[in-house]
Amino acid sequence: MTLHRQLLRASVALAALLLVLHRGAGHPVPERADWLIYPGGDGPGKGKHIILIAADQEYRSEQSMPMLAKILSKHHGFDCTVLFCVNARGEVDPTMPVYPERGREAEFKEHHIPGLEHLASADLVIFFTRLLTLPKTELEQIVNYVDSGKPIIALRTANHGFRSPLPYKIDGKQVRWGEDVLGGAFMNHHGRWMADSTRGKIVEEQKNHPVLTGVTDIWGNSDVYRTYKTGTSLPEGCTALVWGQPLMGRQPDDPPNEKLEPLPVAWVKSWQTSTGKIARVFHSTMGSGTDLKNVGLRRLIINAAYWCIGNESAISATRSVDIVGDYQPLGSGFNYEKLGVKPHPVSHYR
Repeated sequence: MTLHRQLLRASVALAALLLVLHRGAGHPVPERADWLIYPGGDGPGKGKHIILIAADQEYRSEQSMPMLAKILSKHHGFDCTVLFCVNARGEVDPTMPVYPERGREAEFKEHHIPGLEHLASADLVIFFTRLLTLPKTELEQIVNYVDSGKPIIALRTANHGFRSPLPYKIDGKQVRWGEDVLGGAFMNHHGRWMADSTRGKIVEEQKNHPVLTGVTDIWGNSDVYRTYKTGTSLPEGCTALVWGQPLMGRQPDDPPNEKLEPLPVAWVKSWQTSTGKIARVFHSTMGSGTDLKNVGLRRLIINAAYWCIGNESAISATRSVDIVGDYQPLGSGFNYEKLGVKPHPVSHYR
C-alpha cells in the first residue's frame, strides 16, 4: 500500500471518528428509553444543559415538563433532559402511592427516577416533585446537585417534593428543602382546592426585575398555596415577584375572592451551600399542567431559567415561548380513572 493511500485511509478514519465524537457531543446525556432528551438548537441557551424532573402525582408534570423542554430547546437553544418517576416496569406512573397503606407498610414501593446521575452535567435543574420516597443513592445525587452551587427552579408541589428530610446537613443542622432551599413549603390551600383559580399580579416594586421581562396576564386554574403563617411573610432573602389573588371560580374572568388576601406565588432567592457557594433559586407555586397553557406563566419560568444561570442579559420579551406541537394536558387531581391518568412508557410523552 502506498503512503498516499495509507494517509487517505487514515484521514477517512479520523473524519469518521470526529463525526462520531461530534454526534456524541450533541447532547450531554445519551439517548435511552428511560428518559427524554431534546438537543438544543440555535439560541442564547446554546451549550447549557437543563434537566427537568417530572415526578408528581397530581398536576400532570409528566406532560408539562416535556412541553417546557421542547420550548427551551427549540426556541432558546438549551439542551434539555426530562427525567421521570417510574414504576417497577419502567413506566411513568403518576398513580404510585406516596404513603403506605395502613397495615401493609411492608408492601410500600419506593419511588425511582432513572438518570439522576446526569444531574452532575446539568447547568440548571427544574424540580416538579411531590412527596417522593427515593432510595438513598438517588437522594444523595439530588443533594449533591443542591449543594453544588448550581441554580434551582421549583414548581408547584416541589416545595413538598420529598416525604422525608433530605440527607443534607450544614454545620450539623438539618437542611429543610422547602423552607431553607426554596423559601417556603406547602402549609395549606389558600382558598378552595380544585374550585378556585389564581390571577397573578406583578409586584409593582419589582416590575423591572429581569424575570418579569415581557410577562403579562398570568392566570392559572390551580389555587393559591400558603407557604408561611398568617401575619408573617416570605423568609428574609426572598424577593416576591408575583402576587396570587384567589378567584371565585376556575375561569380567568371570575371575580376575586375579597375575603382572601393575595399571597406570593413566584419569588427569587439565593441558597448558600455547605462550602459557601451561592446558588440562584426561583420558585413558583403555580405550574400545573393546565396552568402552563398560560403564556404569561410560561414566559415567567423561561425568563427564570436565563436568570438562574446568570444570563439575564439574554432575556427577551419577544423570543418565542410558543408551545411546540400539541399540548393537551389532562386535568389535575387524583381521580385517575376519570381523568384518564394511567402508566405509560416514557416514549408516550415524547
